[in-house]
Amino acid sequence: MEYDEGRDFTEKRLAGETDTMAELLGNFRSQIPTSLVGERELKAICDRLGNLPATFAAFPFGFELPLNDNRPVADFGLALAGGTLIADFFQQQEKPVQADTGIRLITSLLAETDREDSRLREIAGRKLMLEYDVASAASGRREVPGIFMRPYERPMIAGCRESAEDVGTVVEALVSAVDWEPDSAERRNVENVFLALQDDTRLESIGAFPARERSIRLAAMEFRGFARILDFLERVGWPGDISVLADSLSQFESIGGFKSLGVYLDVRRSGVGPGLGLGFFNNHRLADDPRYWLDDPNDWDAFLEALTGTGVALPEKLAALAGWPAEPTPIFGRAGPYMLLRGIHHIKVVVSEGRLTKGKGYVFMLLNGAMFA
Repeated sequence: MEYDEGRDFTEKRLAGETDTMAELLGNFRSQIPTSLVGERELKAICDRLGNLPATFAAFPFGFELPLNDNRPVADFGLALAGGTLIADFFQQQEKPVQADTGIRLITSLLAETDREDSRLREIAGRKLMLEYDVASAASGRREVPGIFMRPYERPMIAGCRESAEDVGTVVEALVSAVDWEPDSAERRNVENVFLALQDDTRLESIGAFPARERSIRLAAMEFRGFARILDFLERVGWPGDISVLADSLSQFESIGGFKSLGVYLDVRRSGVGPGLGLGFFNNHRLADDPRYWLDDPNDWDAFLEALTGTGVALPEKLAALAGWPAEPTPIFGRAGPYMLLRGIHHIKVVVSEGRLTKGKGYVFMLLNGAMFA
């Protein structure tokens, strides 16, 4: 069974499993360690998800875990695509004008990528990623999720100047969807960041957080060393002190256990912002590879052990995180059996004032019912 057919099969089974994603998380609570996501914290996530359908679990979903916080708190991420049962849920909202702002945002982008002649669809396909600030939301506010698109159909690889126009197309679509005014300076700055990429690097995703200060979040991947990251930051005019960052990175030079590095930047009309994240990855497959979510449980052991002495994560959190990756596990639901895939997508280290200050673990789950079809 092909990947898309398997996903569609799983969606249909999940539709008979339970109504909402919140209920599904409750049903599979035993698969989510309380040391990483506590009972109260999971309830807060479920409350935030509201009536989003359980069929989301046919796509990867997961938690953003602050590794320097001893509390079992988390933010949450989901994915969806046009032409699926999830898309039908958004497009069948009775009163889209009065609907939740996040639903209107998603519906707008789904409508654009539904058109076969859509330039946005030619570039990024029909998939969207959502990031829900829950633990990190200001005063527990119910905020509109961040929304991201990836250039699945036309990868944005360094050295391809024609892709700069594709970058601008995605930025325009996101800006329109979140009801921001178009800004030519902002778009130009984003395109210039892409044009500053070299070697085998690529722009992996472009996103926006409507509830935060306006900026375009870029994720650039496949850096092969810290020196190349520092050179890239200098080329794009990152306003931080690169010499201070270089000193801070020196403790990571001897750390192994990862295969590639990523950079997360916020770009504004004034240029690249001071916020910076460094991502550590252990997967060389592209995100549209069906094997992308088959994580080796032991891949992260060496890196997590080495990270313990850097001061960006608590040892007890790292120990709990090390237990998250697992071999594909059969679980049995009300509507039938599933194979549960669980792993670490990446580790991010946040940079503040040139210093590496805190770590975050991004873990995923994915249900597949087609393996038992």
